[in-house]
Amino acid sequence: MRIVLGVGGGIAAYKVASLLRLFTEAGHNVTVIPTEAATRFVGVATWEALSGNPVSNSVFDDVHQVNHVRLGHEADLIVVAPATADLLARAATGQAGDLLTNTLLMARGPVLFAPAMHTEMWQHAATRANVETLRSRGAAVLEPASGRLTGTDSGPGRLPEPEAIFDAAMALAQGQSDYQLPLAGRTVTISAGGTREPLDPVRFLGNRSSGKQGVALAVAARNAGATVRLIAAHMDVPAPAGVEVVTVETAVQLREAALAAAADSDVVIMAAAVADFRPAEISGTKIKKRDDTADPVITLVRNPDILLELVEARNASGSHPARRNQLIVGFAAETGDSQGDVLAYAEAKLKRKGCDLLVVNHVGTDKVFGQDTNSVVILARTGAEPQLAAGSKAEVSAAVITRVGQELRHVSPRA
Repeated sequence: MRIVLGVGGGIAAYKVASLLRLFTEAGHNVTVIPTEAATRFVGVATWEALSGNPVSNSVFDDVHQVNHVRLGHEADLIVVAPATADLLARAATGQAGDLLTNTLLMARGPVLFAPAMHTEMWQHAATRANVETLRSRGAAVLEPASGRLTGTDSGPGRLPEPEAIFDAAMALAQGQSDYQLPLAGRTVTISAGGTREPLDPVRFLGNRSSGKQGVALAVAARNAGATVRLIAAHMDVPAPAGVEVVTVETAVQLREAALAAAADSDVVIMAAAVADFRPAEISGTKIKKRDDTADPVITLVRNPDILLELVEARNASGSHPARRNQLIVGFAAETGDSQGDVLAYAEAKLKRKGCDLLVVNHVGTDKVFGQDTNSVVILARTGAEPQLAAGSKAEVSAAVITRVGQELRHVSPRA
């Protein structure tokens, strides 16, 4: 596929180098057209090296090839990232002052804009009118992500992650003209991995969780346009790029981090494997094995019920409508026994915890933990029909995040 990648003059231009790499590694032929301002952030040499094609932003270069007409006509897809407020305004009003705006006027294929700017600029009536104009003419304009911006401020206006723009571009090229990022403007907190409860300086009580499912959820939420906080207990895999990471070890530490992060989150997904119990006492020295002493007796106490506390905190926020609309998703790693099967225990847990969705999997020595595949059932507090999802953990995560997006369709992002 022949792609024109227009690069606007914003600090987020540096992230577009990763987007270009995604396009080329997928086998597409990419011509980069940076604006003059964009070359102040990332030089022409970088774009040429990564694309393998010559780069220009002037209508007077290679005039004999009539690039200002040819590029727009020949492109199967045009992607503009970052689409600054200025660039959106020029595109909406049909200006043709450089090679990129000429190319946009000549475009005959799908066009995708990925905006990035400060919150006030994105929310300004002029920018909103320009976005609506472009959309009314058939262009796809993504909602920006919400998060840390250039300075100390945060809010909607952050460039979506390159992987999210790539997914949107591929969907648009396949004819999904109404494709949008379902979690754009949302803040999502996800816990992952297994907690470890210390017995002494060298030993702990733990579990088999690898963190793979939680990390896959973080990637899926990030790619859906969300600002993602990952609360990471022990994990066998690295945290993904483009998410905020808070590291914890014990259940008590995870509780503190989750309650703090949930305060301004639209969605909380508790995928971590949290220990139900911890030692009542922690030895300050290594517990020794001696022939002249009795076997040690370890007394356990209950850990806090973090999921239940999150639901109670949400439900107690009567004066905060945004918090009332928070979606809370629990995970249940269950095994059946003579008293009931996996789903029976999961349904009882859903009722007891009061979360909105419960993702249930049947665990065992060689199931789920540490594996690359998973099979889950998504239960809803509303009593909706259980939803099955199976495949790689990335595929399962995509199904969970899609369901989250569906649940939030009629809930506005918090201001």
